[in-house]
Parts: sequence; structure tokens; C-alpha cells
Amino acid sequence: MRLNWWPLVVGIVLARSETAQQAFYPEHSATNKNTSIPSVKKDSTYGPIYAGLATFGFVPTLDCFASDEPFDIGFVGLPIDTATTYRPGARFGPNGIRQGSRRLRILGGYNVPLAVNPFADWAKVVDCGDVGATPYDTALALKQIEEGHRKTMNRNAATPATEVASTGRKAHPRIISLGGDHSVTLPILRSIAEVHGPVSVIHFDSHLDTWQPKESKGQDSETAALNHGTYFYYASKEGLIRNGTSIHAGIRTTLYDLDDYKNDADCGFTLLEAWEIDEMGPKGIIKAIRSTVGDTPAYLSIDIDVIDPSAAPATGTPESGGWSTRELRTIIRGLKGLNLVGADLVEVAPAYDTAAEITQIAAADVLYEVLSLMVKKGPLAL
Repeated sequence: MRLNWWPLVVGIVLARSETAQQAFYPEHSATNKNTSIPSVKKDSTYGPIYAGLATFGFVPTLDCFASDEPFDIGFVGLPIDTATTYRPGARFGPNGIRQGSRRLRILGGYNVPLAVNPFADWAKVVDCGDVGATPYDTALALKQIEEGHRKTMNRNAATPATEVASTGRKAHPRIISLGGDHSVTLPILRSIAEVHGPVSVIHFDSHLDTWQPKESKGQDSETAALNHGTYFYYASKEGLIRNGTSIHAGIRTTLYDLDDYKNDADCGFTLLEAWEIDEMGPKGIIKAIRSTVGDTPAYLSIDIDVIDPSAAPATGTPESGGWSTRELRTIIRGLKGLNLVGADLVEVAPAYDTAAEITQIAAADVLYEVLSLMVKKGPLAL
């Protein structure tokens, strides 16, 4: 007599899969799957995802630079790349990221691991368009970005946190910036400091970006000194970064010498190198970041080159040996509950992408996780 083992084997596999899912994402066990998903009306108002104007995830547009209308989370493009040291092209990054986000929208936007549809929850999410930054003068462009960020953030949020509203304090929106080269983070931090003071920085990148200007020919001129590899050095000197609660992750750059590590520590950063994920796993990386940042106000800055160039080739200074898109998205989800006051994703240079636009899609999907984190956290209570 032959026994049919297949039903038993399939049952065991399904049971193990369900158990694993419950352990890693307890909010989505088999008993509550699909029961907490808010319904989104499926009607003809949703056109095909390949058509229409490309805002991020098809969120509504708002001219945040001419209007003081409240919102909760806003996407802002920063199209400059004159502070790059290798391949230019990140000025086209904001448009590329928006193009890569076409498959993200309110209809079908539910994030299963984080149990939220960031497009259909409490937050008023808008796309503010781009800051009008000059391509001829880097110093002026960075001033324009600072002014643009200040204009978008220095307004009332549409949904103030109860803790804020009860005290009469002004509730500010969060801004997610689309780069542009990484020098844009400095004017953003200057703007944020006016509202939140010094912040902890969570920095995903293959490079330290705390180089002293002399290391990158910065002694040649004041303009040359501030570039996409030195901006954190300046941010530290200006007191914009919390010393001891900021962290790099995914680093795999070569150095001028070991003094670069000392200089980086002096700038207030803890360091996680890319290869450490092989020993620690994503959960270990998450734990290290959370223990470093704690409950301080935090800013998340993501250079697309933290991802391996096999999955994200369209960037100015690619480094082999990076993380996968899956690893990065898992790590970002693991930051749920941190007090993120803002974020950026930079250094996407679409001209170097594949015909399949894999870098632009990866960038958009990573920012979808960031948006989900912010919505899951609720209105800013800082």
C-alpha cells in the first residue's frame, strides 16, 4: 500500500510559513490578515499607473513654496548635482524617483509588514514639486534649498499631535526630500535645527561623508570645500548633529588613512560597515541603530549607493559589495517607532540606469517604506 505524503508535507510547510510570518510580523498573523486593511474605493477615478503626471505615488500636488496650506508629509525635489566628485546626473533624480513610484498609490498601497496604507491613513501627503535651485552656483543653490525647505516645513501640520495641540505649540509637517547630490542634506539640517534643534542622524551610505575639506581638494576654494563628501563635517562643526546618537550604516568605502575614522568619530557618528550584516544579520543592524538613536529626534538620510550596484547602478559613486534592496527595506521597517522628523534619498542619477529603471524603482520603494514609518508613527509630538 502506497501512502500519499504530499498533503502532510504541504501542511507542514504551510504551518511553518505561517509561524514564521507571525513571529516576524506579529501584526499580520493568519488570524487577522486582511481584517484591519482600510477599504479604498475602487472606481474609475483611478487611471492606469503608466499614465498621468508623475508625482510621488500619485499623491496630490501642492505649491508649498507659494502657499501656506497645511499638510502632514510633503515630498520635495532638490535637483542639484554640482557638488559631485565623480559622475554627475543626480539633478534628474527627483524626476526619476517620481517615475519609479508609478506603481505606488492609494489603491493597492497597503504595506503588509508595517500594517498601514500610508496613502489612505490619517496623514495628508502631498508632492510640493522641486525647489528652484540654480545649476550655476553651488553655494547659492544650497542657500535656495535651505530657504525652500524652511518654507515647506515652517507651517502648521494638517493633523497636529494631541500632545502638541494641547500646549499651543506649532505642529510642523515632515519633509521627505528627493535628491540631488548628498550635499543637499546640509541645508536641510540647518532648516530642521531651527525647529527641532540638533538631531540624531541615521545615515545609510557606502561612504562616510565626514571627510575634512582638505582631503577632497577643498582647500582650492570655499565652494570646493563643501561637496557631497564633506557636508556632515560641516554639519557637525555647526552643531546640527547630536554627538553620540548618530550612526552610519552600510559603509564600505576606501579611506585616505585611518585618521578618517577618528575624524568621523569626532563628528559624532557610530559606524556599521556593510560587511557586518553577514555576521549580525538585518536584526542586528536594526538593534544597533535603535540602541544608538534611542528616542531622540532623528533624521534619516539615504544614499542610493548603500544598495549594491547590481540592484542600483544609477548613481554617481557606486561601490560594489553593498546591501540588497530587500535587506535595506527590512532594516528601514525595523526602525518603526523612532522619532523621525524628516528624511531624504539622494544620489539617484537616472542616466546610468537600466532600461528597466531598477534604480529609480528601488529608490521609490525605499521611500515608500520611509513614508509608511512616518504614517505608522502618527503625528509629530516633538
